[in-house]
Amino acid sequence: MRRSVITALAILAVVTACNSSTSPGSTGGRSTSITVGNNFYSITPDTVASGVLITWTWATPSNGHTVNWDSGPTTLPANSSVMTSGSYTATLTVAGTYHYHCAIHGAAMSGVLVIQ
Repeated sequence: MRRSVITALAILAVVTACNSSTSPGSTGGRSTSITVGNNFYSITPDTVASGVLITWTWATPSNGHTVNWDSGPTTLPANSSVMTSGSYTATLTVAGTYHYHCAIHGAAMSGVLVIQ
């Protein structure tokens, strides 16, 4: 019985630590940095505070990719150009769910941001 309680507490501690961790480029565990890799965006979906600058950074080497906005509750930022390196930034100030994709790869490479 005691071993079960200790095991349960250990599992709870690990889960809590994973859910509350922060890293560089994040705000309270919410990432403001998204990596654009070969055919993926990472982290997605993600939750970000309203008004925070969000940066997509192309991993190198990288094929050409874009950030093209599909939908959101307000006027959407300009789409990025086709890029193989560098970064693209956007600041979303209206709470809601924003969907985006790569113009080259379509729905196979897409992402979601929840702005709070």
